[in-house]
Amino acid sequence: MVGRRVLVAGISAVLALVAAACTPNAGGGPSRTTGPSRSVLTGEPGAAGRVLAVKIDNVAAARPQTGLNDADLVYAIEVEGGLSRLMAVFDDTHLPSVVGPVRSARETDLQLLAAYNHPALAFSGAQSKLLPVLKNSDEIVARTGGTAFFRSPDRPAPHNEYLRTKGLTDGAGTAKDIGLTFAAAVPAGGTARTGASAAMPAARFSFTWSGGSYRVAMDGTRSPWTADNVIVQHVQVKESQYHSRTGFVPFSQTVGQGQALLLRDGRAWQLRWDRPAAQDGTSFTLDGKAVPLHPGRTWIVLEPERASS
Repeated sequence: MVGRRVLVAGISAVLALVAAACTPNAGGGPSRTTGPSRSVLTGEPGAAGRVLAVKIDNVAAARPQTGLNDADLVYAIEVEGGLSRLMAVFDDTHLPSVVGPVRSARETDLQLLAAYNHPALAFSGAQSKLLPVLKNSDEIVARTGGTAFFRSPDRPAPHNEYLRTKGLTDGAGTAKDIGLTFAAAVPAGGTARTGASAAMPAARFSFTWSGGSYRVAMDGTRSPWTADNVIVQHVQVKESQYHSRTGFVPFSQTVGQGQALLLRDGRAWQLRWDRPAAQDGTSFTLDGKAVPLHPGRTWIVLEPERASS
């Protein structure tokens, strides 16, 4: 994370110099009336580029993963057996060379990514009826198989498949607004809170404020990963229409509305989330007004609330 913060600071300094050079002078020189562009995914200086989402393994044998601190957002999603899987969202302005371990896609991913602008989704496979849906989808560019994927000898299969990201955003859409707002200033309200936890039937997450970011722990073990914002989004979970012979396949519904907890800057807000349709972004509001995130990386845990099938 340090490298990314240094890069952002450098960009900010350059933008400040450019802005100063374009201000009015005694000779009536040109003025600049528009501010610098900022990423719609992180709120940081510089427009976000084309988007690559990667499905990432999150059982103990897959940790530590590779590349998560370069992500704009990281989603934690329930899969079979109540375990968790991650989906890391990158834009190609700061894309790591390797990400992984890569695992298979689910129906939840397709609905979640419909809010983005035709992103690339990299995954290791999918249920037999879901796979052609992913490959033929108008919502994503499916990336599975091929020379970008490779196996590492340092851990056992299936927890050792990695992805070389070069060229994988070709043909993908440029990032668009997915409903998030950002501000460096801490918003009004909230309560002082140094951490929070979230759970799935067989997975746990905890986030602890370190004074500059949140340290991420999974299943009771501290990880190398950090976040500037944490959102615990309560979602309804039902059985996916793409069934498995091995048991219940969860589908986390991110279209709809519900409750959410936001952590930023050592404080917490109880919010409401709302996403009217799959192509819409998700708003996080308090009393009908958007509560901004701190510019930077956001982890979003889709914490399940069971729904009838």
